[in-house]
Amino acid sequence: MAYDFDLYVIGAGSGGVRAARFAAGFGATVAVAESRYLGGTCVNVGCVPKKLLVYGAHFAEDFEQASGFGWSLDEAQFDWATLIANKDREINRLNGIYRNLLVNSGVTLHEGHAKIVDPHTVEINGERHTAKNILIATGGWPQIPEIPGHEHAISSNQAFFLKELPKRVLVVGGGYIAVEFAGIFHGLGAQTTLLYRGELFLRGFDGSVRKHLQEELTKRGMDLQFNADIERIDKQADGSLKVTLKDGRQLEADCVFYATGRRPMLDNLGLENTAVKLDQKGFVEVDDLYQTSEPSILALGDVIGRVQLTPVALAEGMAVARRLFKPEQYRPVDYKMIPTAVFSLPNIGTVGLTEEEAREAGHEVQIFESRFRPMKLTLTECQERTLMKLVVDAQTDKVLGCHMVGPEAGEIVQGLAIALKAGATKRHFDETIGVHPTAAEEFVTLRTPVGA
Repeated sequence: MAYDFDLYVIGAGSGGVRAARFAAGFGATVAVAESRYLGGTCVNVGCVPKKLLVYGAHFAEDFEQASGFGWSLDEAQFDWATLIANKDREINRLNGIYRNLLVNSGVTLHEGHAKIVDPHTVEINGERHTAKNILIATGGWPQIPEIPGHEHAISSNQAFFLKELPKRVLVVGGGYIAVEFAGIFHGLGAQTTLLYRGELFLRGFDGSVRKHLQEELTKRGMDLQFNADIERIDKQADGSLKVTLKDGRQLEADCVFYATGRRPMLDNLGLENTAVKLDQKGFVEVDDLYQTSEPSILALGDVIGRVQLTPVALAEGMAVARRLFKPEQYRPVDYKMIPTAVFSLPNIGTVGLTEEEAREAGHEVQIFESRFRPMKLTLTECQERTLMKLVVDAQTDKVLGCHMVGPEAGEIVQGLAIALKAGATKRHFDETIGVHPTAAEEFVTLRTPVGA
């Protein structure tokens, strides 16, 4: 049977665009459908605008610390509307770049909501198109628990478009999105409370990292409330919000921001017209080749719920394009040693196993850890401390994990991730000459194991 396209991609986010562009480059006929914005979550309501807001929030510290270096500044003034307008301009520019990337690659772009009619047919804007392969790359969507008054809360999608900076913000959640936005709001001057129902935020991260960040955020004056959850939200006559907790306490806020998880975006996609199966959490079930239970339909990225990171979706998109249209170049995605950063203030950078994971896996471990006040702060009143930690297998000397909390942690750990991917040992770290004076050199000068 002759099809209109070799590959029809639903979703123009990072993974979908990567798969489409490279498939077209390999000679396939490709179409992409997008109902919202080109670039997906990351470009529009995720990593990119969030990082821009993190940069904005960090200036408050820079201004405060400048006096230690002899700079006299008038009182700094912040304007939320200017930051958001400039952010919007940059996102619009990136949308244009994504459009050009697709069109210049020979990909046909369909703008509208695509629905799968059968295993080889997609309907969009009243027209039907057939395809040998259909790729679902529709990503995820933030979800807010349906408690009484949930309609008064916002998610990250709305946070990027607030007309003004709220004076009092209550951030709910214990994952990286909650921690990052709490840092943004707090750094920009809002009275910020971070509320989490668990014992300590960032579950799954190294214990030292979690505790160190808790200490640093507390130093900065952020209100951290653990073992706490919201029962209801009531809007007051003056527009403010009264938040009732499950323990009976009440808090007041001007904005309640939920970052308590994301669901796969499968609304009205037409999966009922196929044999595609979902897992227990509602994500699209795929095998190691991103194949669903419907042979002609594949899925990748956040919608499959594996590792929900932009660079991972990009790697998955490349793998799908190569396997389908350039099999001699195909290589599977390696999910081990994936580095990641949390753009909290201060930043977190991490790669490899946590101390807890290493012990659970049966490794006899040595822990090398350092906490220090960065050189930049020695002329200031700021008492922030940086954490650096290596998790080492005592038997093989192999470095199993690398963790950092401090300025530019993501930038530093990215380079170390290559070393860990290549199988670096602690001896390799020890024999590497440091770049002096930098914070990063601490990773190659850690000599004595903790507790030794």
